[in-house]
Amino acid sequence: MGLSTLAALIAAFLGLPIIVLVIRAAMASSDAGFALAPAVLDALGLSLATTAVSLVLTVLLGTPLALLLARRRFRGSGLLEAVVDLPIVLPPSVAGLALLFVFGRRGLIGEPLGLMGVSIPFTTVAVVIAQSFVAAPFFIRSARAGIAAVDRDLEDAARADGASELQVVRRVTLPLAGSALAAGLVMAWARSLGEFGATIMFAGNLPGRTQTLPLVVYAEFQAGDLAASTGAAAILVLAALGVLVAVRTLHWGRALDVRRLA
Repeated sequence: MGLSTLAALIAAFLGLPIIVLVIRAAMASSDAGFALAPAVLDALGLSLATTAVSLVLTVLLGTPLALLLARRRFRGSGLLEAVVDLPIVLPPSVAGLALLFVFGRRGLIGEPLGLMGVSIPFTTVAVVIAQSFVAAPFFIRSARAGIAAVDRDLEDAARADGASELQVVRRVTLPLAGSALAAGLVMAWARSLGEFGATIMFAGNLPGRTQTLPLVVYAEFQAGDLAASTGAAAILVLAALGVLVAVRTLHWGRALDVRRLA
């Protein structure tokens, strides 16, 4: 069996299920109008809202951490990097269970919050936390790599001109690492949009409250509504395709910027 044949087989294995799904979704749209199904629309709105909030949290909290990991080496930095990367390889159900042990009603933080009348599990806040937990590492990894690639001589030149550390970061480091930050942001958004396991374990599957698009795919399939399930799945596939195109475009733009600087 030749190399081309093996390549064609694996390409068909990876691409054929997605192609068939998109075709079935297009057929279902003309037959049943799944895109207008209330469950799909509600879940789409909830997914867009929660992923937007999780992205804001990821940027605000992840950028300083990426700066620290990219610019400083200290005792325990390797362990910290491992902790940051761990949610990427954790099974989603394990991530959800871990979040319950921390934020659940009897969890490390959840129990004190419960005494104050605050409950996080099975709420929209729990959806945001689950999405942020699994998606933030993608942004931090990309941001760390982009910041580490910035020429330190440029930062030193800005300091020599009287810029403060904050000004150096805002006007030199982050702009030069902008394409990597954007790529990480897109990947984090895609991961949070597709999050299923941690969400269903920690936030549940409550329509209009915690039921995001991936949960609709599962719930509608379980209920026998294949059209609605296919519609939600098709939206996720299109979003994933858009993410891949955006990331590739950003990387190409970064490569062109590097060549121009060179």
